[in-house]
Amino acid sequence: MATNIFARLRAGVTTASAAESQGLAAELAAALPPDCTLALHGDLGAGKTTFVQGLARGLGITEAITSPTFTIFNLHRGTRTLVHLDAYRLETAQEIDNLLLEDYLVSPWCLAVEWPEKIASWIPENALHLDLGITPDERHTVRLRS
Repeated sequence: MATNIFARLRAGVTTASAAESQGLAAELAAALPPDCTLALHGDLGAGKTTFVQGLARGLGITEAITSPTFTIFNLHRGTRTLVHLDAYRLETAQEIDNLLLEDYLVSPWCLAVEWPEKIASWIPENALHLDLGITPDERHTVRLRS
């Protein structure tokens, strides 16, 4: 149930494996509204790309999902268009504008942004912000900001 996944994420979820994290993300994908932005916050190794792999699976995307660190963004098509953006190397709003992302956001779409703090002024107000982390015993945490 959609409200259940959002309530669970607001409370915070801890996963013990990449497969669990991907399953959580796939469950979220099924509950997302059309045309949404996910801001994925977390340090290196927090599981942002793993989470996007689960989103992709939940959106019916079967191709391999890798970090777009050097290409800046990757485009994947499933039940909706998934745009996976790694903003780590972006410095200015002009750089994000130059990507012409709007041309790729064909409804229904999901834009998943790693390192959203790098382009904070560009992230829409209605974006869902998820904090991803790793515990000392190497489990992963996901929490939806209220």
